[in-house]
Amino acid sequence: MIPDSAPPPIASQGRDPGVSTAYAVSPDSGEHWTAEGAWRVADGIFRIPLPLPMDGLRAINVYAIETGDGLTLVDGGWSIPVARELLDRCLGEVGYGFGDIRRFLVTHVHRDHYTLARVLGAELGVDVSLGLDEKPALDLLNNVGQLSANPFVAVLVSAGAREVADQWVRMDGDELPDPAMWAYPDVWLSGDQELEVGSRVIDAVHTPGHTPGHFVYADRAAGLLFAGDHVLPTITPSIGFTVPPTDQPLGDFMGSLAKVRALPDLTILPAHGPVAPSSHTRVDELLVHHERRLAESLHLIAGGPRTSHDVAQGLGWTRHETPFEKLDVFSQGMASMETKAHLELLVARGQAMREEHPDGVVFAALT
Repeated sequence: MIPDSAPPPIASQGRDPGVSTAYAVSPDSGEHWTAEGAWRVADGIFRIPLPLPMDGLRAINVYAIETGDGLTLVDGGWSIPVARELLDRCLGEVGYGFGDIRRFLVTHVHRDHYTLARVLGAELGVDVSLGLDEKPALDLLNNVGQLSANPFVAVLVSAGAREVADQWVRMDGDELPDPAMWAYPDVWLSGDQELEVGSRVIDAVHTPGHTPGHFVYADRAAGLLFAGDHVLPTITPSIGFTVPPTDQPLGDFMGSLAKVRALPDLTILPAHGPVAPSSHTRVDELLVHHERRLAESLHLIAGGPRTSHDVAQGLGWTRHETPFEKLDVFSQGMASMETKAHLELLVARGQAMREEHPDGVVFAALT
């Protein structure tokens, strides 16, 4: 897990085990993948890294696709002045400006993907598309009354991490969501479908897991996968860090990985990290990682009933196998929620049982 250093707003995101993105060079630029610029990744497609202050990922890649009459952007960045100014400047480097944007295709609802797209979309009068299954999260963000308490508290308590939940509450700020950033999209995407983007035909593929309404966009003719956070080249996306929570986030994620594996082998255009050559190779690595994690979790509940928080303390975290007790409190909460996602999948597979308790769900292995 490589999470944010402090609790983010509801629709932000966490990270999970993998290789650090700190020294990753992207082949399109020949530089660190966060280097400023509009980098040509293919004919008519530019990668524009935008900054993520106070975020362990450092940047998000926004992709600009030339369409003949303007641009379609895949994801939008976090709606903060430094990101907005940089996007404008980088578009100018390749002869475009905000007035040339015709549409946003957003992969999922997290703040670094959605909020600048939503703000600019409203200002420019252009459509912003988002997966329909992200609506429950936006319903929360648009209902201030439901945000009187941190919605992750109940998720953490169900994972057996009540003390962590108490600390998250103490770290909460008083700032409420900005309605301009979290307004509903113009177009809801429901189910797999083909989209015309200029002369291109792009497959919008529903890939729930990291979030319920996550979509990737596959340009088969060009051999490209706009992967969002679903297939990241050097880390794995957070699983289980979603409100409202879903029943089987890891099962959904692994099923979505298999779905992308069934596509042709495509070049990965990720939201975080460098451009990578093979979606098949990376999907296989991610599936192996989670199967190994499932086996480790099953081993830890073989000795008797334990909460997700208990099991998380027996696992190593990040590629360095950092002990749980050395993680900051926010990372401990992320680890507990992700571990719960693994244990819930073991139950669904018939390898474990679960029992509700006031201090969290308790899991035990089945012989």
